[in-house]
Amino acid sequence: MSNTTDHTDRKKPADSHSGKAADLIRQKLDSLYQSEPSASEEIAESFDPTVASHSKHQRFMQQLTTSGKSLADIQTAWHQYYAALPDSEKHDVWQEFYNQHGKQDVSQYATKPVPQTPVSHNTQQTQSTKRSVSDLKKQLLAAPRSKSRGSLKAKQHFQSLLFGLAMGALVVFIMLFGLFNDRFIAPFISPSKQVSSTPILIDSATTAVGATPKIIIPKINVEIPVIYDETSLQEEAIQKALERGVVHYPNTPNPGELGNAVIFGHSSNNILNKGQYKFAFVLLNKMDIGDVFFLTKDGVRYSYKIYDKKIVKPNDISVLNATASKPATATLITCDPPGSSLNRLVVVGEQINPDPKNNKASTIAQSTEQVTTIPSNAPSVWQRFTDWISGLF
Repeated sequence: MSNTTDHTDRKKPADSHSGKAADLIRQKLDSLYQSEPSASEEIAESFDPTVASHSKHQRFMQQLTTSGKSLADIQTAWHQYYAALPDSEKHDVWQEFYNQHGKQDVSQYATKPVPQTPVSHNTQQTQSTKRSVSDLKKQLLAAPRSKSRGSLKAKQHFQSLLFGLAMGALVVFIMLFGLFNDRFIAPFISPSKQVSSTPILIDSATTAVGATPKIIIPKINVEIPVIYDETSLQEEAIQKALERGVVHYPNTPNPGELGNAVIFGHSSNNILNKGQYKFAFVLLNKMDIGDVFFLTKDGVRYSYKIYDKKIVKPNDISVLNATASKPATATLITCDPPGSSLNRLVVVGEQINPDPKNNKASTIAQSTEQVTTIPSNAPSVWQRFTDWISGLF
């Protein structure tokens, strides 16, 4: 029998209002009888003295109650019994419940004693657990407000406060150290400055040229590798290459070719930045018109005499271009003031040896990448911190 059991065979009361009430109760029973009545209610019904003849379901519950099983086992057995019933008999169980509760209030059963059966220790523990669920819930909800917060002693409050102050002081120290290093220490610490009183001496006739491409600036005692293998114009790629030396800027001619060879180097000795050449051009501002520097490549030493020195904005990319009046030049670029990225210091020299008339056209393939800013110093700790803060907002 399905859940929509037909009740049309029942005799309706004459009173229309009573009929509507009965139909309402039947509808509720039809929607409820899929769920089994609780074992406690069935026990009460099976021992109801007002019932003259008990049904087989009530007799089953009587036998189950007097079998000596625990309440939990009785509930399990009743569930299995009820689940195995066909739909029609499940409906009968609910019909018995309806008839029984139509005669008297359910609360009356609470006063009638139920035959006591031996209960195991586990059953007592289970019942005790069930009875104390609401109490336990109240205790858990009340605990954080009453005991946990109130249990902190003055010493613990002081320790928490001390820890917070210590962490705050550490953060402030790191910020101040980064700022102090960027603005006061980094601009003045470099191997070049320590030995600048004994400049490098270059004799073009006797001094051999090594296999490693280098830039040599005798006045400020600089002798650093030049990186020619970086082909990307992206800032991130240039910064990575600068960890290995100064960088020949891609898209500009090589030394010994017609045009303007551009070399970029860092001007900060920030001890927290990567690479050992971050100090490379920190003293480039000491160079003057008429000073000489050298670029070595492919076993040839190229000499350049400075004829121009200026400070430009980072977006002035015109300094990368060749000079119409000079067939072969080399431009050295770094950040200015040292330790910052506000401006760019540009030092330009014209090739004086070998004779630039013998230079060939550039073999550098022109990149399609668009450049809007000249490379900068690597971000300092302070800059990284401020960028991180800006990113949060």
